[in-house]
Amino acid sequence: MKSRLVASAAISALVLLGATGCTFISPQSTTIEYSASDGVNVSDSDGPIDVRNAFVVATEDGSVGNFIGAVVNPTTEKATLTMTVSGVDEPFTVTVPAGKTISFGTEGEDPLRIVGLDHKPGSTVEIHFQSGDGAGTKTQIPVLDGTLPYYSDLVPDTAESTPEPTPMPTDTAAPAPSE
Repeated sequence: MKSRLVASAAISALVLLGATGCTFISPQSTTIEYSASDGVNVSDSDGPIDVRNAFVVATEDGSVGNFIGAVVNPTTEKATLTMTVSGVDEPFTVTVPAGKTISFGTEGEDPLRIVGLDHKPGSTVEIHFQSGDGAGTKTQIPVLDGTLPYYSDLVPDTAESTPEPTPMPTDTAAPAPSE
Protein backbone atom coordinates (compact mmCIF):
# COMPACT_ATOMS: atom_id res chain seq x y z
CA MET A 1 0.00 0.00 0.00
CA LYS A 2 2.82 2.36 0.88
CA SER A 3 4.44 1.72 -2.50
CA ARG A 4 1.26 2.87 -4.25
CA LEU A 5 1.22 6.04 -2.18
CA VAL A 6 4.90 6.74 -2.99
CA ALA A 7 4.34 6.02 -6.68
CA SER A 8 1.28 8.28 -6.72
CA ALA A 9 3.24 11.10 -5.06
CA ALA A 10 6.12 10.66 -7.53
CA ILE A 11 3.79 10.79 -10.55
CA SER A 12 2.06 13.88 -9.13
CA ALA A 13 5.43 15.57 -8.67
CA LEU A 14 6.46 14.75 -12.26
CA VAL A 15 3.17 16.07 -13.66
CA LEU A 16 3.49 19.26 -11.59
CA LEU A 17 7.12 19.75 -12.65
CA GLY A 18 6.23 19.07 -16.31
CA ALA A 19 3.40 21.57 -16.25
CA THR A 20 5.45 24.36 -14.70
CA GLY A 21 8.82 23.59 -16.27
CA CYS A 22 8.13 25.77 -19.31
CA THR A 23 8.81 28.91 -17.30
CA PHE A 24 12.33 27.73 -16.59
CA ILE A 25 13.34 27.55 -20.25
CA SER A 26 11.28 30.24 -21.98
CA PRO A 27 11.85 33.98 -21.57
CA GLN A 28 9.26 36.08 -19.81
CA SER A 29 7.27 38.07 -22.35
CA THR A 30 7.04 41.05 -20.02
CA THR A 31 10.82 41.50 -20.08
CA ILE A 32 11.05 41.80 -23.89
CA GLU A 33 11.18 45.42 -25.07
CA TYR A 34 9.12 46.30 -28.14
CA SER A 35 7.40 49.27 -29.72
CA ALA A 36 3.78 49.16 -28.62
CA SER A 37 2.56 51.43 -31.41
CA ASP A 38 2.76 51.81 -35.18
CA GLY A 39 6.14 53.52 -34.97
CA VAL A 40 9.50 52.32 -33.69
CA ASN A 41 11.76 53.50 -30.90
CA VAL A 42 15.36 54.36 -31.72
CA SER A 43 18.11 54.63 -29.13
CA ASP A 44 21.46 55.90 -30.33
CA SER A 45 23.77 54.08 -27.91
CA ASP A 46 26.57 56.55 -28.73
CA GLY A 47 24.52 59.74 -28.46
CA PRO A 48 22.33 61.49 -25.94
CA ILE A 49 19.08 61.74 -27.97
CA ASP A 50 16.38 59.06 -28.25
CA VAL A 51 13.57 58.89 -30.81
CA ARG A 52 10.17 57.52 -29.80
CA ASN A 53 7.33 56.18 -31.98
CA ALA A 54 8.96 57.18 -35.29
CA PHE A 55 7.09 56.56 -38.53
CA VAL A 56 6.45 58.25 -41.86
CA VAL A 57 3.01 59.02 -43.30
CA ALA A 58 3.34 59.17 -47.09
CA THR A 59 1.28 60.00 -50.14
CA GLU A 60 -0.20 57.14 -52.15
CA ASP A 61 2.68 57.20 -54.65
CA GLY A 62 5.28 57.48 -51.87
CA SER A 63 6.98 60.55 -53.32
CA VAL A 64 6.40 62.80 -50.30
CA GLY A 65 6.17 61.88 -46.63
CA ASN A 66 5.87 63.40 -43.18
CA PHE A 67 8.16 62.18 -40.41
CA ILE A 68 6.19 61.74 -37.19
CA GLY A 69 7.78 61.02 -33.81
CA ALA A 70 9.13 62.38 -30.55
CA VAL A 71 12.76 63.41 -30.15
CA VAL A 72 13.83 63.20 -26.50
CA ASN A 73 16.85 64.84 -24.88
CA PRO A 74 17.18 63.54 -21.29
CA THR A 75 20.49 65.34 -20.69
CA THR A 76 21.22 68.64 -18.96
CA GLU A 77 22.63 70.21 -22.14
CA LYS A 78 21.07 70.96 -25.52
CA ALA A 79 21.80 68.33 -28.15
CA THR A 80 21.48 67.99 -31.91
CA LEU A 81 20.06 65.05 -33.85
CA THR A 82 20.85 64.52 -37.54
CA MET A 83 18.49 62.29 -39.53
CA THR A 84 19.57 61.06 -42.95
CA VAL A 85 16.76 59.46 -44.96
CA SER A 86 17.82 56.84 -47.50
CA GLY A 87 17.56 58.27 -51.03
CA VAL A 88 17.07 61.88 -49.88
CA ASP A 89 19.95 64.27 -50.52
CA GLU A 90 19.68 66.65 -47.57
CA PRO A 91 19.73 65.41 -43.94
CA PHE A 92 17.43 66.89 -41.29
CA THR A 93 18.93 68.53 -38.21
CA VAL A 94 16.96 69.01 -35.01
CA THR A 95 18.28 70.79 -31.91
CA VAL A 96 16.54 69.76 -28.70
CA PRO A 97 16.87 71.85 -25.52
CA ALA A 98 18.12 70.18 -22.35
CA GLY A 99 15.55 67.92 -20.70
CA LYS A 100 12.95 68.57 -23.41
CA THR A 101 10.98 66.62 -26.01
CA ILE A 102 9.98 67.77 -29.49
CA SER A 103 6.97 65.88 -30.86
CA PHE A 104 6.75 66.14 -34.65
CA GLY A 105 3.21 65.88 -35.97
CA THR A 106 1.55 66.26 -32.57
CA GLU A 107 1.08 68.82 -29.82
CA GLY A 108 1.11 71.74 -32.23
CA GLU A 109 4.43 70.79 -33.88
CA ASP A 110 4.48 70.35 -37.65
CA PRO A 111 5.82 67.06 -39.02
CA LEU A 112 9.13 67.02 -40.89
CA ARG A 113 8.30 67.01 -44.61
CA ILE A 114 10.38 64.57 -46.67
CA VAL A 115 10.39 65.39 -50.39
CA GLY A 116 11.77 62.71 -52.71
CA LEU A 117 10.94 59.87 -50.30
CA ASP A 118 10.36 57.18 -52.98
CA HIS A 119 8.83 54.67 -50.49
CA LYS A 120 5.17 53.70 -50.79
CA PRO A 121 2.94 53.09 -47.77
CA GLY A 122 3.35 49.56 -46.47
CA SER A 123 7.12 49.56 -46.89
CA THR A 124 9.93 50.74 -44.63
CA VAL A 125 12.55 53.41 -45.16
CA GLU A 126 16.03 53.34 -43.69
CA ILE A 127 16.85 56.41 -41.62
CA HIS A 128 20.22 57.04 -40.00
CA PHE A 129 19.91 58.80 -36.62
CA GLN A 130 23.07 60.40 -35.23
CA SER A 131 23.52 62.53 -32.13
CA GLY A 132 26.62 63.45 -30.17
CA ASP A 133 30.02 62.18 -31.28
CA GLY A 134 28.96 58.60 -32.03
CA ALA A 135 28.49 56.81 -35.33
CA GLY A 136 24.70 56.71 -34.98
CA THR A 137 22.08 54.06 -35.67
CA LYS A 138 20.40 52.97 -38.92
CA THR A 139 16.81 51.84 -38.42
CA GLN A 140 13.99 50.70 -40.69
CA ILE A 141 11.06 53.09 -40.13
CA PRO A 142 7.54 52.08 -41.24
CA VAL A 143 5.83 54.08 -43.99
CA LEU A 144 2.07 54.42 -43.41
CA ASP A 145 -0.81 56.05 -45.26
CA GLY A 146 -3.86 58.02 -44.18
CA THR A 147 -6.28 55.08 -44.15
CA LEU A 148 -6.66 55.20 -40.37
CA PRO A 149 -8.65 58.26 -39.30
CA TYR A 150 -6.05 59.45 -36.80
CA TYR A 151 -3.37 59.55 -39.53
CA SER A 152 -5.53 61.09 -42.26
CA ASP A 153 -4.58 64.67 -41.36
CA LEU A 154 -0.87 63.75 -41.36
CA VAL A 155 -0.72 62.82 -45.06
CA PRO A 156 1.37 65.47 -46.82
CA ASP A 157 -0.43 67.88 -49.10
CA THR A 158 1.05 67.62 -52.57
CA ALA A 159 -1.16 70.22 -54.23
CA GLU A 160 1.05 72.97 -55.51
CA SER A 161 -0.43 76.40 -55.44
CA THR A 162 -1.14 77.61 -58.92
CA PRO A 163 -1.43 81.31 -59.53
CA GLU A 164 -4.83 82.65 -60.47
CA PRO A 165 -4.98 83.65 -64.12
CA THR A 166 -4.68 87.37 -64.62
CA PRO A 167 -7.63 88.75 -66.59
CA MET A 168 -6.64 90.33 -69.85
CA PRO A 169 -7.70 93.95 -70.21
CA THR A 170 -10.62 94.45 -72.56
CA ASP A 171 -10.56 97.04 -75.29
CA THR A 172 -12.04 100.08 -73.64
CA ALA A 173 -11.43 102.49 -76.48
CA ALA A 174 -14.49 104.41 -77.55
CA PRO A 175 -15.88 103.47 -80.94
CA ALA A 176 -14.94 105.75 -83.78
CA PRO A 177 -17.62 108.32 -84.54
CA SER A 178 -19.66 107.46 -87.57
CA GLU A 179 -20.23 110.11 -90.17
